[in-house]
Amino acid sequence: MRTGDLVVQRPEGLYCPPGDFYIDPWRPVARAVITHAHADHARVGHGHYLAAREAEGVLRARLGEITLQTLAYGERITHHGVGLSLHPAGHVLGSAQVRLEHGGQVWVASGDYKVAPDRTCAPFEPVRCDVFITESTFGLPIYRWSPDDELFDGINDWWSRNVLAGRASVLGCYSFGKAQRILSGIDPSIAPVIVHGAVEPLNRTYRAAGVALPDTQLVSEVKDKADFKRALVLCPPSAIASPWMRRFADAQAAFASGWMQLRGARRRGGYDRGFVLSDHADWPGLMQAIRATGAQRVIVTHGSVPVMVRFLREQGLEAGSFDTEYGGDAVEADETPAAGEGA
Repeated sequence: MRTGDLVVQRPEGLYCPPGDFYIDPWRPVARAVITHAHADHARVGHGHYLAAREAEGVLRARLGEITLQTLAYGERITHHGVGLSLHPAGHVLGSAQVRLEHGGQVWVASGDYKVAPDRTCAPFEPVRCDVFITESTFGLPIYRWSPDDELFDGINDWWSRNVLAGRASVLGCYSFGKAQRILSGIDPSIAPVIVHGAVEPLNRTYRAAGVALPDTQLVSEVKDKADFKRALVLCPPSAIASPWMRRFADAQAAFASGWMQLRGARRRGGYDRGFVLSDHADWPGLMQAIRATGAQRVIVTHGSVPVMVRFLREQGLEAGSFDTEYGGDAVEADETPAAGEGA
């Protein structure tokens, strides 16, 4: 790092020296700008939180009583001479990129992001800058996502076949972001949808934010026990190996994650089916986002960092890295099938 950099790495997290605040710090600090509410980016213990307005419900639901200031996307404030604004990251509800302007420089810290369409959150907004801090969770050329229509057709077909066979379709997915994206894309006319107790509070938060989701039931709300043999069941993957699953008898179990593109990941997880679905950008998405910023300097965090840095340097960009404590999909999900994903 250089003298005058707008973001540097400290033991507490990524720090803006002229603004005297942190971005997604992993240790308690006085002032924290939060890109989104996943557990590896939004932690308890900070004195003051700043986040996008759309993230308020989820942050309060997950962190409890916090001192929270929110901004509309694109709204600009100035703190200690640093211009700051938040812009959609397309990752989950309320996710934001942080734009910083000071001393003639513009930096953007993207947090986690994806460029693919998503009915459940504001779409990714390219922000022009001099320096772009990018994630690299799926920063290898092998990771290329299929269009959502193909993906959800596959989920609906799998579910329909299981209904005909008289068995439930249990789909493991992260409770915040992934579950709501699945709900937004499935065909709820096939059969009832049951969700785990970890999922439903987030569904309520999404609905309160105006996101349209189909009706869902908790296990305790199911009146017709026959539904246990035909429903689509969304739950954290940890629940699939727990006593909670017994009521679904010979259910088919699947996992929705970007890691399902890895050969052998489904087998190692013991799933009957894997669906390649991620809330992070794939390799083409990462390259598209970086190009759209116009940045000549790129700093890579969490994921396939050496590969991304080497590739970007080969493209003529100045590339380096920050060593962070973000967990990609692993920390987010408590459900890692392989190398870690909230994918």
